[in-house]
Amino acid sequence: MSTDILQTATLCVRQTESWLLDPVETTVKYFLLGVLATIAVIVIAGFAYLRLGLAEARGDLPPSRLESLLMSSAVHASVRREAPEMPNPFAPTDDNLLAGGKLYYEGCAGCHGVPGKAKKDGGDVLFPPVPQLPLVGTEYTEAQIFWVIKHGIRRTGMFANGKWNTDKEMWSMAAYIKRMQSLPPHVQEELAKPKTATPSQ
Repeated sequence: MSTDILQTATLCVRQTESWLLDPVETTVKYFLLGVLATIAVIVIAGFAYLRLGLAEARGDLPPSRLESLLMSSAVHASVRREAPEMPNPFAPTDDNLLAGGKLYYEGCAGCHGVPGKAKKDGGDVLFPPVPQLPLVGTEYTEAQIFWVIKHGIRRTGMFANGKWNTDKEMWSMAAYIKRMQSLPPHVQEELAKPKTATPSQ
């Protein structure tokens, strides 16, 4: 008799545990299915958005704030990951800063601006807008600037100068750009001098 009662009690306990656990398991199962379905919908919608040509490709229209935020964040994160952090192997002497400044004026200033003549909005020709370095400076470290100069940035107007400039030249440009807003007076004066015309032969 007691054995039957014990078995009955055990069965009741097991049934009660099953009733208590099943709703939890069901809730978790549906939650996970909901998460997976949401991810699938987002992926499919994104693929359709791109394949149907709904993404704006015109270069004479500014990108949306969301697009600018996503792409800017992605580029900065990629540069931070890719660029090895190291000190500039060439000291920022006046001569090196002058050399970097001259290279900047010859190859970069047309887009990134000249001190005292930079455009506030970077112009409306390229998107993302070209940063006007004399005005806004840069958050990149010197090593990251060197990496950007050397490798460029995909799908922007920033080309890879490593194709034709030496590492020393690019390090001198990186040193100049990083210190552009706090250059020694002598360097500023030399760079501000008008170019002298080369006499014809």
